[in-house]
Amino acid sequence: GYGSAKVEKVASNRRILGPDGKVSATRYTTCRDPKLRAAPEGVIDPELSAISFWNEKDLVTVMTYYACHPQSYYRTGIPSPDFPGIARFLRGQDLPNVLHLHFNGAGGNIGAGKYNDGNKENRLTLAQRVAEGMKQATNTSERIRLTSGDVGWSVAPVALPPAKHLKRAELEASLAKWKPNDYWGSADELAWLNRCESGHKIDLSCLRLGDIRIVHMPGELFVEYQLAAKQMRPDLHVAMAAYGDYGPGYIGTEIGYSQGGYETSPRASKVDKSVETVLMDGMRSLLLTKDEK
Repeated sequence: GYGSAKVEKVASNRRILGPDGKVSATRYTTCRDPKLRAAPEGVIDPELSAISFWNEKDLVTVMTYYACHPQSYYRTGIPSPDFPGIARFLRGQDLPNVLHLHFNGAGGNIGAGKYNDGNKENRLTLAQRVAEGMKQATNTSERIRLTSGDVGWSVAPVALPPAKHLKRAELEASLAKWKPNDYWGSADELAWLNRCESGHKIDLSCLRLGDIRIVHMPGELFVEYQLAAKQMRPDLHVAMAAYGDYGPGYIGTEIGYSQGGYETSPRASKVDKSVETVLMDGMRSLLLTKDEK
């Protein structure tokens, strides 16, 4: 089965552009600045997709997909699945005999900042809004009978271009200063550079279920990639899960690297702006098969 629903008042674009087209501010997932929260939602994908599996009339499993940074507040020292995990838990309470799986979509530049000022109570509010979207998408699903010929798996290996700011000599020299408890630094950047220069490729993949396509992508991917994938096949139901390989960090669009902002800064992104062409071509190869081009 496939269904979708619009999630209200959760996702908003993190990157606030000024009159010059550059990022003037970042609206993080917790945003206490009322002026930033008042800014428009910006480019998002409000659609939550639900892909369900049925044994005749019995619902067995529901997989949901939604693009948004999955945090409301964090770094408390207490593990939490935060609002998407709580939403999934709520659905599990409604349907305890069904396995519920949730995947984060391309939400690298998307967060709940417009609707979250950091108050603890917002976590449950956001969870309830996502849970309602999950419920609507599942309840409105259109079901089809699958045969073995309706199911397929395709893979497109791609070589992501490393960011030009990654300099081997500088990274190796910085290793002596890096501490094991550092959140990030030269060690992971050097590891990523080694992967790229060795010719390592990342697998983009796609699961075919009748007229449903589930695309799996790497990194903290900008939502524009998810929207582009859906536009490539408007005749199909397309869902996306990102964050499959965190080596590249944030992955922006080509124009995003000229706009500035945290997500495309050297601290956050380990890939070059030409990554957009590589990933778009890879998605096309997955979504436009030989008999469908």
